[in-house]
Amino acid sequence: MIEKSVNSLPIWFFESLLKHENISHFVSGRMGGFSSPPYDSLNLALHVEDDPKKVHKNRQLLASTLDISLNNFTFAKQIHDSSVKIITEELRGSGGLEQQTAIEATDALVSNLPNICLIVLVADCVPILFFDPKKNIIGAAHAGWRGTVLGVVQNTVKTFLERFGSSPRDIIVGIGPSIGPCCYEVGSEVITHVEDTFHSKKGYIDEKPLEDGKGYLNLWETNKTLLVEMDIPENNIESAGICTHCNHNSFFSHRYQKRGTGRFGAGIMIKRV
Repeated sequence: MIEKSVNSLPIWFFESLLKHENISHFVSGRMGGFSSPPYDSLNLALHVEDDPKKVHKNRQLLASTLDISLNNFTFAKQIHDSSVKIITEELRGSGGLEQQTAIEATDALVSNLPNICLIVLVADCVPILFFDPKKNIIGAAHAGWRGTVLGVVQNTVKTFLERFGSSPRDIIVGIGPSIGPCCYEVGSEVITHVEDTFHSKKGYIDEKPLEDGKGYLNLWETNKTLLVEMDIPENNIESAGICTHCNHNSFFSHRYQKRGTGRFGAGIMIKRV
């Protein structure tokens, strides 16, 4: 993943996805917007207690910076689950201007239509972007620990395969910035869920030097493992390896701020030919 300054706004891109000129994609940061603390400053979320007018200005700034119409920005009401929604033309722009119009109870979006920018919002959870260049299918998923163990990644890939005829060998995936294994302390309940899912803690939970059954969860490795198990080649998976907690000046981190905070976004769109 590389960082670029686009019209003075810091934006991150997956190198693997930049090779494909028929799509646009991005991962935004937290700097360069209009919101006041603790949402400073490029908060993209309308569901937090930020001033909606400032959020609209932030979204419009990002849209114009990326040369994407704000009317194409499409959001979901994320609930830390594993549901996937196929976005049709009628749903284009859902949640772009008003939170109540966002796609209900969905943590992954998939589409094969141009000019629909699928966006997930995060502040420590993992944003994951998908692209099948042969079938021209895009996807965006929000994967916290709950969504990860519930199968949001697998369900997204299954949607590509079962609804659009993709081959897993063709799907390119970008795992974006999130809280890293250096900082993501979790309790015994989460560790039990991870062990039930992977039948092991090795490589996913670092239990040293913590006590009381706690450990550090590696969301990057868990999601990568799930993708590989879905037959996506490891070489097709690019992981940012950027911890939002460590890099809280660049990205929103709910764990770091320990109070209200904003959300940055990861999005992908097929360009109209």
